Amino acid sequence: MYYIGYDIGSSSVKIALVESKSNKAVSVLSEPKEEMQIISSQLNWAEQDPEIWWKYLCKGTHRILSENNIDYKKILAVGISYQMHGLVLVDSKGKSIRNSIIWCDSRAVDIGARAAKEIGKEKYSKHLLNAPGNFTASKLKWVKENEKEIYAQVAHFMLPGDFIAFKLTNEIVTTKNGLSEGMLWDYHEKNIANWLLEHYEIDLKLVPPIVNNFEEQGKVTEKAALETGLPKGIPVRYRAGDQPNNAFSLNVLRPGEVAATGGTSGVLFAVRDQPKSKEFSRVNHFAHVNYNLNQSLIGTLLCINGAGIQYSWLKKMTEISSFKKMNRFAAQVSVGCEGLINLPFGNGSERMLDSKNIGSHFCNLNLNFHGHGHLFRSTLEGVAFSFAYGMEIMKADGIDTKVIRAGNDNLFQSQIFSTTLSTLIGQTVEIYNTTGAIGAARAAGLEKGKINELSKSSEEYDKVSEIFPESNTQPYEDAYEKWKFELKQKINNQ
Repeated sequence: MYYIGYDIGSSSVKIALVESKSNKAVSVLSEPKEEMQIISSQLNWAEQDPEIWWKYLCKGTHRILSENNIDYKKILAVGISYQMHGLVLVDSKGKSIRNSIIWCDSRAVDIGARAAKEIGKEKYSKHLLNAPGNFTASKLKWVKENEKEIYAQVAHFMLPGDFIAFKLTNEIVTTKNGLSEGMLWDYHEKNIANWLLEHYEIDLKLVPPIVNNFEEQGKVTEKAALETGLPKGIPVRYRAGDQPNNAFSLNVLRPGEVAATGGTSGVLFAVRDQPKSKEFSRVNHFAHVNYNLNQSLIGTLLCINGAGIQYSWLKKMTEISSFKKMNRFAAQVSVGCEGLINLPFGNGSERMLDSKNIGSHFCNLNLNFHGHGHLFRSTLEGVAFSFAYGMEIMKADGIDTKVIRAGNDNLFQSQIFSTTLSTLIGQTVEIYNTTGAIGAARAAGLEKGKINELSKSSEEYDKVSEIFPESNTQPYEDAYEKWKFELKQKINNQ
């Protein structure tokens, strides 16, 4: 018997099967094999047809069952992870009435900034733990202001995961965690932030009913069963945004634990147990998957736009055949790259740099001396230094790091990157071979209140290695201080 997990991204739908008794992952795949289209009809806009997510979920479900020769009747329950902050609008018949405005769309930035000024820091910091920002609530306000005919048809707004659950169950519901992603959960009042909806002049009836993360949220309908190949009547028992779910997948559930992701962008997701913060511009705060009204477990999220994309760009520019080969070149160069420094911030404005866009830079490049190895190592170090810089911000905001866990992919496959980060933060980095889809599938099998049972599965099946800090920290600290000096110079010159 099995649980199935879906991770609805903006590039693909990832699907995993987990064996129910052992919690061991048996198969993971992505659909489509190429990236899904993101529609950008204007600068800084990003949309997707939510029916595309459903189309590929259905196709991928049939494929994973067929490729693994699994009888569909052996699927017991469904878990869902999804791209955060998106806006899906449906009419009274449950039909999607416009493309989803997804996470990387920036059209509502000014709306969020205006609301922050009007509401005031004292209120939004205490109640939302964030400025209103360019999140789901502000995107909904944009539709109200700019697409009045569409807004008039709206019966409910949803997050992407809510929409997928609706397609499976025909039940329109959301979660406290999802509302927190959209800036619509009041941590102080422990209720929907109705006052923000009222400020935006949005009808409170548009908010779906709330269910808990780890409970039955509806059953797969006959129609959904026919389209997906799943059994009719099995429950959807979990949903969460991709970053909290990634942390869940890495067994990051308790205060002081940090999940790290080093893909195209880099993410640090740290758990705290107090709904308070001094930092609202460089990091965000969301209800974690195990948040409840009696225990305020909050995920502090820091995103670094310029991370793996810098290393990928170098691979393309130098025409080196693989990242492994790049890593071998980099290993021939000593810590500090003999003076070469990389600031890897070439992927748009960086929130942790107060939303400045300083670009990517190689500093102190000597054309007669530095070669491929220096370029590669300085980039790996530069991204690791960025993570360490982010950890400093989190520490100043009250995060007491006890352990950091990361997936065994992308940048964390580099010994140089992982060791540099581990040494600078003074923490062992635990590496796990898991994915968000696997986490969602395991979550579907958890009984209410037994979330910590995940720990056994993570240790037994997923843990790959541990990266320890170097005993001689001085070369790393010296290189990091030089990097921070160059960063400060670039910021001050903006």
